Amino acid sequence: MDKKTIIINGGNFSELATFYLETDKVLSKDLDWQTGHNLDAFSDLLEGGFGVHEYKEPIKLIWKDFSKSKLDLGKKLADKLVRIIEEHDHIEFSKA
Repeated sequence: MDKKTIIINGGNFSELATFYLETDKVLSKDLDWQTGHNLDAFSDLLEGGFGVHEYKEPIKLIWKDFSKSKLDLGKKLADKLVRIIEEHDHIEFSKA
């Protein structure tokens, strides 16, 4: 069975606040409540169970325009976000 592919588009944000809006858009669906906008909440979204993929369901996650994001967010923060993604064994991650 093919893994679902989810794309975080670096062209859709230029700071952390809009990064969280982008990840809400691509990692959740039909929620009747606002997700938290912090690193722990981002990690929780990656776990799944928020409408796009099931809890711990294997997925492919592609961060498009990562080089732009690294400039916009700063190397330290971008690297931290990547580390959070890579902590999830069910995610096949790549940067584009």
